[in-house]
Amino acid sequence: MFGKQSIVGLDVGSSSIKAVELKRGRKGIEVAHVGLEPLPADIVVDSMIVDSGTVSSAISKLFTENEIKSRAVATSVSGHSVIVKKIPLPMMSDQELAETIQKEAAQAIPFDIADVSIDYQILSEDPSSPTMDVLLVAVKKDKILNYTNVLSMAGKSPAIVDIDAFALQNCYEYNYEPAPNSTVALLNLGASVMNINIVKGTAPLFTRDVSVGGHQYTDSLQKELDLSFDDAEALKLGRKVGTVSEDAKLPVLQQVTEIIVLEIQKTFDFFRATAAGEHIEKIYLAGGSCKVPGLIESLRQEFSLPVEELNPFQKVLPPVGPGLELVEQNAGQLAVAVGLALRSFDDL
Repeated sequence: MFGKQSIVGLDVGSSSIKAVELKRGRKGIEVAHVGLEPLPADIVVDSMIVDSGTVSSAISKLFTENEIKSRAVATSVSGHSVIVKKIPLPMMSDQELAETIQKEAAQAIPFDIADVSIDYQILSEDPSSPTMDVLLVAVKKDKILNYTNVLSMAGKSPAIVDIDAFALQNCYEYNYEPAPNSTVALLNLGASVMNINIVKGTAPLFTRDVSVGGHQYTDSLQKELDLSFDDAEALKLGRKVGTVSEDAKLPVLQQVTEIIVLEIQKTFDFFRATAAGEHIEKIYLAGGSCKVPGLIESLRQEFSLPVEELNPFQKVLPPVGPGLELVEQNAGQLAVAVGLALRSFDDL
């Protein structure tokens, strides 16, 4: 366990905040508490928290209503202020790498080095090779402060700030125990941003955030069918709304799906062009919009690959009682929060 206090995984999205707290049980890692608090529109825009007061109040409410006592929180960020790059470097000692990484980062990152926080991890270290691959991550400091300040306002202690795509990968690794040579694409389709992480075994090969998401489905349904925001949201997730027929709804959804599929296609093409010999074998879909009718079928058809909804509770045991309904309705939207909560356990 990370210290003596569990860390709550807190995924602050543009349409809702998700919280997951895990614990060790007799049968393995299980959910201690889970909850979701919707956010009004335009409170989180382009992955930046615009209205700190509303978000901090929502976090406090989420913790109180779901009886979450721990104050330590792991959260994650994504979007334009986050840079993830894999860089090849000559083989060197840990100390040499620590001294070299700032210089390498200054060349690889399109921001002023003074404005970013940097972290890195060695991905491959073959003693017989003269080079090694290093994963470099840089996040603008104002982006991190944007999130940690809101957590502090809510009386929480930010223990970890991760990247959405890596939290999703953490969730996938624990629940699916991938084979070392298995290459998959993990897609997290949120309300305004889609995280794409192509992973081989447990090594990230390519990571990209795209500014498309579930809000585009909602917006199109509102405009085309003259619906309220709430009715459009319900329709998007497959629920029946008034007299709106399937024939009226599906073409609107399909138009947006085609935009999303095109962005995925562009990302996959770029990946294939830069990663010689690597082939994606399967797509896992997570996020609040992963249940949009027809989306999984369109992905299967476009890419001729197996596509399935990522289940964060394949190995993590779901809650008994409160929270079970949330998990059963749309487990995929909790994937990032589960991946963050798994950071409580440093021996996994």
